[in-house]
Amino acid sequence: MDIWLPLLGGLVLLVAGGEFLVRGAVQVATALRVSPLVIGLTLVGFGTSTPELVTSVQAALSDAPGIAYGNIVGSNIANILLIVGCAALISPMVVASSALKRDGAVMLAVALIFAGLAALMPMGRLIGLAFVLALALYIYMAFRQERAASEANHGAVYDKSLALQETDAALTPEGTPRRALMISGLIALAGLVLVVFGGRFLVTGAVSLARSFEISETVIGLTIVAVGTSMPELVTSVVAGLRKQGDVAFGNIVGSNIYNILGIGGFTALIAPGPVPVEILRFDNLVMLGVSVTLVAFAWTGLRIARSEGAVLLAGYVAYLWVIWP
Repeated sequence: MDIWLPLLGGLVLLVAGGEFLVRGAVQVATALRVSPLVIGLTLVGFGTSTPELVTSVQAALSDAPGIAYGNIVGSNIANILLIVGCAALISPMVVASSALKRDGAVMLAVALIFAGLAALMPMGRLIGLAFVLALALYIYMAFRQERAASEANHGAVYDKSLALQETDAALTPEGTPRRALMISGLIALAGLVLVVFGGRFLVTGAVSLARSFEISETVIGLTIVAVGTSMPELVTSVVAGLRKQGDVAFGNIVGSNIYNILGIGGFTALIAPGPVPVEILRFDNLVMLGVSVTLVAFAWTGLRIARSEGAVLLAGYVAYLWVIWP
């Protein structure tokens, strides 16, 4: 109980804190008359990844790189195999060819660059800065694209924002904010505090669990921590599947995977530079690349991910867990 309590408590605080943080930030941005498109592409689209960011940074600062980078790589693997598999089983994913060519290619490129750089050198501050700048450029290009996009030609960042807004109406910018600016700011601040403490508890619990059961911290980061911090993506993709919005579910996952590497990986390297664990370099990075290629290949065939392909992805995740779990 002494091990599981901080682990589960940390996850609860992370999820709750992340929601409060994004809700408050959206209300503040709305009150300041920020464009709804900007709010959607930044605060909503990527704000819910704050739990993963805080967890990876705190793990790296706590000298637990296996949890830090296991969280990033494991989340990307779980997003594709577990979450896309579940969403496709509920409703086949229809994928727009333009979004697939643009965002699918970006997802593959950043995964390949991360795996290549991690194998050649430690993840230093220069690499972290380059990743963060690349993410800023990607969001800027997405903003320009969405301003001129037709109704059926939205990108992954927009789809991720839409999936979250349809799951939680409080994340939708309104013409007249419902709360005063001060209250909204306090809500965002409270969410940030919860996320920070939740990340600390989660990392502490994960390290204790690994040492108690003599399991590698990397395995814990790749599985329990990665799946736990990916809960928002699971919920939003399943809801999109239930609403027959397969394209939104696809964009949600692709956008999340891009942010996990460029955003979370970049900030982790900036704040706590260090090498990626050898176990991840030798196996899990290769799995991440393989499943990313598989996702794009499935989407390319007929511009949809069928239920049978979703079942294959889910079976792949079970096999992956069986291989890495001691």
